[in-house]
Amino acid sequence: MTTPEPPRPGFQLPLLLLAGFRTLIDDLHAELAREGHPDLRPLHGFVLQAVGVDGTTASELGQRLGISKQAAGKTVDRLVAVGYLERVDDPADARRRLVRMTPRGVDGLRRSAEIFDRLRQRWAATLGEERVAAIEDDLRTMAATNWFRLDMPGWFGG
Repeated sequence: MTTPEPPRPGFQLPLLLLAGFRTLIDDLHAELAREGHPDLRPLHGFVLQAVGVDGTTASELGQRLGISKQAAGKTVDRLVAVGYLERVDDPADARRRLVRMTPRGVDGLRRSAEIFDRLRQRWAATLGEERVAAIEDDLRTMAATNWFRLDMPGWFGG
């Protein structure tokens, strides 16, 4: 007689999803450090994405990230200090300062994308391409339509 599998408690699903996310992010940052970007942190990826190719103001950055202007400014200060962002005069409005990526910031984002591709390949080598694709498809089905949101830092921070 076989014993039925114990039920899977609902709380495990978000924890396992978070653990998978954390594993990918930790692996990403270990590789980024090896490739010359030891100062990048998980929050910084959201910030660089929110700054974008055209740059933004600290106030707009805070809105995009769902954090206060002060918190955005502090994060920008840190990323300016380590060479990923710079502050420049806004050519359209002399009263405003823009935050924009430096070549180092662009390189960090480019390398992140390449590393994520390699990490996905690693997962596919372990689990099988079909299973990884099925996980992605299933998550797309269950996730909100606007699943890629830059305000994750503000959401986590409450």
